[in-house]
Amino acid sequence: MVRVQLEDFDAGAEITRLRLARPDTGAVAAFIGQVRDLNEGAEISGMTLEHYPGMTEKALEAIVDQARQRWNIFDALVIHRIGALKPLDQIVLVVVSGAHRGEAFSACEFIMDYLKTEAPFWKKERTETGDRWVDARSSDDTAKQRWTENQ
Repeated sequence: MVRVQLEDFDAGAEITRLRLARPDTGAVAAFIGQVRDLNEGAEISGMTLEHYPGMTEKALEAIVDQARQRWNIFDALVIHRIGALKPLDQIVLVVVSGAHRGEAFSACEFIMDYLKTEAPFWKKERTETGDRWVDARSSDDTAKQRWTENQ
């Protein structure tokens, strides 16, 4: 399941929902990303996340489908926020459930690595010297690359 939304999310409630959905669940892995107050040496007072409606959800669903094909997982959830955010606000939640921790951890990390490189989101940070678009990071490409090498 994927959701792109303006509203904050309750990570605990979302994790609990996935955890309790199946009695044979033995592992739940989760990742929460939040807005930092410092990036590339500049203080960040806020961030605006934009996306392409419809296209973004399809991209996220394709990433989750790839994870399902690679690992034996029960369920996966991706919630990504858009709009104006401030430091410490939650941006993204990825939760994966499965029978065993290894599969859940790997699928969760894969989803996050691909989300950072494949999902059509655009970030603009507010700094004391003005607004700036956030460029893609080579470290995100490197993180994604290890999954293609391990196929």
